[in-house]
Amino acid sequence: MEVIQIAGFLGCGKTTLMLKIAGILSDDYGQKVALVVNELGSVPVDGKVLEESGMKVKEISRGCICCQVALSFANTIAVLESEFKPDLVLVEPAGVAIPSQVKDVVQMFGTPKVKVGPAMVLFDSSRPEELIDDDRMGVLVKIQLKGADVVIISKVDMVDWARIEECKEMIIKEIPELQKARFIEVSAKDGTGVNEVIDAILGRELSR
Repeated sequence: MEVIQIAGFLGCGKTTLMLKIAGILSDDYGQKVALVVNELGSVPVDGKVLEESGMKVKEISRGCICCQVALSFANTIAVLESEFKPDLVLVEPAGVAIPSQVKDVVQMFGTPKVKVGPAMVLFDSSRPEELIDDDRMGVLVKIQLKGADVVIISKVDMVDWARIEECKEMIIKEIPELQKARFIEVSAKDGTGVNEVIDAILGRELSR
């Protein structure tokens, strides 16, 4: 069982992308997929519908999975592994969660059968200055990005290519260690880059 984060600041498109890739992984690749979200109310699909399609939804409320309810998250992972036995667990942390801390929880409370997969951190291409330059928000966004194994430039259907490249440059300027990181340009709305995200989740070379 591999635990994969779909992380990023509030409003970056995490839920939409998570549902999109979960459906593809389940329908096209035969993967048994579980979804873990902080608040099920944020998922615009009824949980029963998701479960009928072979996916499992576990609600975690009253806080971020990497802090106040860390034990609850750890228990959720343990229950999924013992009772549902999915191939993949897609975790959507709260918008203020720190990916590295979420990984720590999985490592500390997981079992030998639970693997920590990549942390995919979304960056909203429609508001890069707001995300990077804001005194408070910017600090958190940069910490989130530092914990990324894959950086997903989201909502690319809303901007032109020059803006997408500008987003990458801004991120690398602020966090030089991401210069060699995987960047994927994604629009969950029109499907751009979704196959590349699937490739990264399944450990394949990225499509070009």
